[in-house]
Amino acid sequence: MSEAGPPDTPPGWWIYRGTGVPAPERTGLLPPPPPWREFDGGPLLDDVPVPPDDGEMRRRLGAASIESVPRADVHEVDMVNAALYLRRPLLVTGRPGSGKSSLAFRIARELGLGRVLQWPITSHTTVKIGQYGYDAIGRAQAAGARSAMAGGAPGEPVEPPIGDFVRLGELGTAFLPRRRPRVLLIDELDKSEADLPNDLLSLFEDGEFEIPELVRMARRTPVVEVFTADPDSTAQVVGGRIRCHAFPVVVITSNGERDFPPAFLRRCLRYETKDPDVGQLVAMVAAHMLDPADEHRSRIIEEFVSRSEAFGGLPVDKLLEAVYLATSGAYREDASWPRLVDALWRQLSSLAS
Repeated sequence: MSEAGPPDTPPGWWIYRGTGVPAPERTGLLPPPPPWREFDGGPLLDDVPVPPDDGEMRRRLGAASIESVPRADVHEVDMVNAALYLRRPLLVTGRPGSGKSSLAFRIARELGLGRVLQWPITSHTTVKIGQYGYDAIGRAQAAGARSAMAGGAPGEPVEPPIGDFVRLGELGTAFLPRRRPRVLLIDELDKSEADLPNDLLSLFEDGEFEIPELVRMARRTPVVEVFTADPDSTAQVVGGRIRCHAFPVVVITSNGERDFPPAFLRRCLRYETKDPDVGQLVAMVAAHMLDPADEHRSRIIEEFVSRSEAFGGLPVDKLLEAVYLATSGAYREDASWPRLVDALWRQLSSLAS
């Protein structure tokens, strides 16, 4: 179970306080970085607004109400703030369903950093995929179509702008030069190929990467407008190189299923999540607008805690599902309730153990 939450009077050095509630007085507020973590990327894209949250924060965290704030683990808050000060990625480990990825959304909502960039990892994920994609075939087809329509007229441009066929991935978008950092969630790094953690090291250290297709034509076309991972958004890339100005807030999740290279771990701060206690579960239920006064709620939460301890941990979203069924009017408890709970929870015991 989690340890005691943050003190009533937060330490003065805390920027993030673990509430997940918007704090206008701390929006985008970060101290200067250490000299060895300063970056000078540009030109700054501050005139291009960061898209607001698209609803994912509410789905993950529920309502942004101070009355329904789970008490965060003080060690979690310490490590998040250390990562903010030091401009280092935060590696969050813990069992599946313990709320690791929700941390990125709490940081973004509390500090007003906008839409979270989510980069889900699979066994086929590479750093290049996260940085950008270039549709060379699509560009060649478009060039052929233009040539056919022009009928080979002299002086008629054939090749379409290369930027129309370049799209930055979530990783690349996070490193665009801005005064305020973006929040990047690298989800389930355990699933990656063995080389991916090491391949990330140069980007985390240098804060920049090149797009070779744009570098090759930089003399002829030094500024190229490309698509980004944000909906309906573009950005200008100068000289084929992207270099951050504010190092992004990087949250990396891991289920603890594999060991990472020492060089990678040395460049990250680490935090291990703990199972939420009863008070935190009550706050989570209230945040998702499930009737906190319902007579069934406390009993379901107690039953969930008991089974979670017996099974070695259960995903919190399964509690929300059970409470919703019991309190929304969609289902009336009767003799079939134990069977329904078993269907929701017991089948997960082998996954949680």
